[in-house]
Amino acid sequence: MNNERAAIVLAAGKGTRMRSERAKVLHEIAGKPIIDHVIRALKGAGINRIVVVIGHQGEEVEKHLRATFPEHSIEFCWQREQKGTGHAVMMTKDTLAGFDGAVVVTAGDVPFISEKTLSSLFADHEANSACATCLSAVFEDATGYGRAVRDGDSDRLLEIVEHKDASAEILQINEINSGIFAFSALELFSALDAVTTDNSQGEYYLTDVISILNKQGKPCFVSQAGNPDEVRGINSVEQLKELEQLFS
Repeated sequence: MNNERAAIVLAAGKGTRMRSERAKVLHEIAGKPIIDHVIRALKGAGINRIVVVIGHQGEEVEKHLRATFPEHSIEFCWQREQKGTGHAVMMTKDTLAGFDGAVVVTAGDVPFISEKTLSSLFADHEANSACATCLSAVFEDATGYGRAVRDGDSDRLLEIVEHKDASAEILQINEINSGIFAFSALELFSALDAVTTDNSQGEYYLTDVISILNKQGKPCFVSQAGNPDEVRGINSVEQLKELEQLFS
């Protein structure tokens, strides 16, 4: 693996609960579109390549980012059908063909994520010679979030269990999966080939990559964010207003 770093930004979703035709990531917080904050954090963390997965209002998202970051050659991939987070990442396979560095996958709707936290994620990923590293956070109320299940007190990640699939014991865990990961690019795309839609949503889940890698004996780890607010995403107008207050 080389020392290059890439990022995949998932920005194809419609954001139905935003009650607007505009792409969710183009809604503004602190005077700038949500995705602008994410791109700036990635650039600050020394990312060499940024690939944005677009779908709903994709032309507008691409036009905005090209105009806002003309000095940075952002690449774009289309997700024409919404078939889950794993499917969105699959759309970048040809674009990143031959890339064998570390790649971070993040949603485009997490405006608080900082370059410091992303840099720490990469540092932990590289220090552990990991195939995958999940950025986690501890929430006082973890309701609705997938739980990060560690191997005892270690930083090894055994699995990510979605809230609806969790046992009473797992629900006691308040360390959640933020949806932000660092991967070995080659291991990521190899594992994605084994992901299926055998779940209640009929979608390709990116989180399934963790269990696939673990079954192959390939090391997966957890890197915990110091500030849980950094990983909060925006799925509704109400959440946008709540995070706007945190920004101000």
